[in-house]
Amino acid sequence: MPAFITFGRILFAVIFIASGVSKFIDLSAAADMIANKVIPTIPADLLPYTQQLEQLAKMELKQILAIAVAALELLGGIMIALNFGARFFALVLVLFVMAATFYFHDFWNLTGAEAKGQMIHALKNLSLIGGLFIIAGIGKGPRMDGYHEA
Repeated sequence: MPAFITFGRILFAVIFIASGVSKFIDLSAAADMIANKVIPTIPADLLPYTQQLEQLAKMELKQILAIAVAALELLGGIMIALNFGARFFALVLVLFVMAATFYFHDFWNLTGAEAKGQMIHALKNLSLIGGLFIIAGIGKGPRMDGYHEA
């Protein structure tokens, strides 16, 4: 049984690893998506801080966020696959998937076929959140000392 958990965890992590890699490969597309969906929702009170961050990093906020998201997905996926800090990274990715669902799969603001398509993506993300909670709950998996199969 523990081999199934390990194999399942590795296969589960592939979606985050592949998504992170694809964002790094086409960082400008990821940055543009973030610019369209996330940046307009930043509260005005935070804008001075975002400007300071842009000056410090010498790049636009959309690029900073695209790099951060790509790194989070890639690192989180790798760490879950390797079962190193899996609980922590699973919980961090729960928050990330929730935010991604809210900003990018907002079927409640759409109609027709587009609403249905985004609802399917939102439901897929809900399933991912469920899987992440399972990983957070299992952690390193069952203890092997005294393990006997019936």
